[in-house]
Amino acid sequence: MWLTEASMALLDSAFQAAYWVAHRMLRAYWFVRNPETSGALVALWNDGEVLVVKNSYRNQYTLPGGYVHPGESPERAGARELREEVGIECDPKDLSLVYEGQHPFEFRRDALVILETKSSARPTPKVDNREVVWAGFKSPKELLKMSIVPHLREYLKGSVPENAGSLG
Repeated sequence: MWLTEASMALLDSAFQAAYWVAHRMLRAYWFVRNPETSGALVALWNDGEVLVVKNSYRNQYTLPGGYVHPGESPERAGARELREEVGIECDPKDLSLVYEGQHPFEFRRDALVILETKSSARPTPKVDNREVVWAGFKSPKELLKMSIVPHLREYLKGSVPENAGSLG
């Protein structure tokens, strides 16, 4: 079935609305249950900048990542989420644990890890325009001026070396 560009845009908008509604429903559930969730984010560095994403259902920017499934290592979850969210392949062995934290966030206790890797060549992220509507590289200085999730702010303020450019 061939869809026109206008049809694809309409379909993408419908998916974005569905993600937004589903996320609001999750937040209502989290408000009632106040669960602890476990996630892994990937900080992919290139030339002093880190890859960030903007999800359709959240106002803040974040790193690519998501839930760690039962029995899955954070490294495998991070590599899986990097592939699913922005189409970038990464060997889980190339990810180094650099941050562990827990924040009250969206009515839950969000325990997560941030895993770092670097790329000598800047990969081109591919977004689905449904869950992820934008992805690109930003410097820590730029990101700290933006609306970002709390764990990313803490990581950038405390974990990133002063010479972050050496990571790329």
